[in-house]
Amino acid sequence: MSYRVLLVFLAILLSGSTAWADSYRSQQPRRHFVMLSADWLYTQPLHFAEHPLEDLSQGAALALRGSYEQLPIIRIVFTGVGSPAPYELTNARAFDAGLGVYVADRATGWGLGSHAFATAGIGRIRSDLGDGRRYFAEGGGGLTSGPLGVELSVKFAWNAFSEPVEHRFLTIPIAVRGTLTF
Repeated sequence: MSYRVLLVFLAILLSGSTAWADSYRSQQPRRHFVMLSADWLYTQPLHFAEHPLEDLSQGAALALRGSYEQLPIIRIVFTGVGSPAPYELTNARAFDAGLGVYVADRATGWGLGSHAFATAGIGRIRSDLGDGRRYFAEGGGGLTSGPLGVELSVKFAWNAFSEPVEHRFLTIPIAVRGTLTF
């Protein structure tokens, strides 16, 4: 009997020592490919009888947009045998004119309103390097309260120069503007 107890004791002792030797590994969660959910939504009444949507929406409007912006300074130095002269685009200014569509939901008085726009157009570039041209597309939107507002826009402009050789580059300025409407 004591022989069996000793054997069981040794088996437990030896098997336990290998478990203690393993390093700790946290259990990883299973990967989820499908998730189900049940949601209960409570929506407040919209009061369309007192405030119809026609009172808020002013619809789409054709817009003429002019802008002036600084282009980034670009300096490139080429090295090696027969390399061209350094390239420097400095003091570059773009004068743009575009045509677009504005869609606005403006509130009366100092109420909160919003708008979105998309424009496209052409522009001229003046710089120390020489004159150039550009095509652009711009889109964005904003919030207004009375005549004051804030606007976020992104412009994609394809800039082209003929000096020192024919070349083009893309600029993507992101702008946050304060607006005043009257």
